[in-house]
Amino acid sequence: MTALDFDRRVEAVRSFNRFYTRHVGALARGYLDSPFSLTEARVLYELAHREQPTASEIARELGLDAGYLSRILRDFKRRGLIDRKRSPGDGRRSLLSLTPKGRSAFAPLDARAREQVGAILNTLSETDQTRLVEAMRTVAALLGGAPAEPRTPYILRPHGPGDMGWVVHRHGVLYAQEYGWDERFEALVAEIVAKFIQNFDPKRERCWIAERNGEVVGSVFLVRHSDTVGQLRLLLVEPRARGLGIGSRLVSECVRFAGQVGYRKIVLWTNSVLHAARHIYEKAGFRLVHQEPHHSFGHDLVGETWELAL
Repeated sequence: MTALDFDRRVEAVRSFNRFYTRHVGALARGYLDSPFSLTEARVLYELAHREQPTASEIARELGLDAGYLSRILRDFKRRGLIDRKRSPGDGRRSLLSLTPKGRSAFAPLDARAREQVGAILNTLSETDQTRLVEAMRTVAALLGGAPAEPRTPYILRPHGPGDMGWVVHRHGVLYAQEYGWDERFEALVAEIVAKFIQNFDPKRERCWIAERNGEVVGSVFLVRHSDTVGQLRLLLVEPRARGLGIGSRLVSECVRFAGQVGYRKIVLWTNSVLHAARHIYEKAGFRLVHQEPHHSFGHDLVGETWELAL
């Protein structure tokens, strides 16, 4: 390769960089018409998709200067977007997490980013969409030195034919296996999904289905409880897909959608034995407002009502 050939390749890469940063609006003062720069948006994304990361973990993932990241985090703390707490294993380290205000700030930004990418893909045929994604993976693999894997190894989609049967079946099977609940719980789930389909209002209600490697691995519903209150129902993640952040992501989609369509509050009903789900709700900013013992599904349980003001 001659020096001239190399110079042409350098210019080709620079030209592509200029095109792409302009195409996605990376140079705008506020990324996607938000009050955040692109860098700040990327930091928010990491905070939303990691389980209490440290600042050093985020700096390493994003390749950011520690001092620059520290200034961003201080500003986020001042604005009430993040919490810091000392690591129980190492008092010198701080664990970071988004506050409910931080999640509310990130949700519309995440939604606009998805809409922007969706709009780009929708201009292409299905074949060209595949070519584009494969080309991006090739670029990432060549520059990263390893095959590029999706940052989030699952997708969320709206419900379709057959999904309600899956929701009923897997709730019945998993709750019998993990909690010993009898078939009356499966019957309750069947009633909920039947009502959802029969009275579905796409402007105010939504079901999200999580897929991984072409298999359904999770679900959640946001339904109308009243004109101002939405209700989160039937959060489920398959055991083999737990630990990937799917549960938190499903709940965050409910919160984002509820705010988007004008609900002022989200309520949900669960049971005290469902520790993993309760942790997700608490992390998302829900608060426990009522507890009541009951006997259901063959067991003595404590039912709980949780709420999140929007």
